[in-house]
Amino acid sequence: MSTKIRLARRGKRNRPAYSVIVISDEKDGRGDVIEILGYYDPLKEPPVFEVKDDRIIYWLKVGAQPSATVKNFIKKRGLFNQINAD
Repeated sequence: MSTKIRLARRGKRNRPAYSVIVISDEKDGRGDVIEILGYYDPLKEPPVFEVKDDRIIYWLKVGAQPSATVKNFIKKRGLFNQINAD
């Protein structure tokens, strides 16, 4: 089973809010989420990206592939450096 770390939209119209989730490749992002890792709120000043760092590191180590957007966020937080250091 291949897994992805991606964003799932949870906001209302014109009020986007996103959950950072781990989900199987076969799912569409709306159904059976394996784990919710955090959230992203682009409307705050500055935008807020809050995740459980230890769980992100765990999922990356077991082979979960982040989406391009999530990958950019976790690079900014320096989590890829922690994975390579272990």
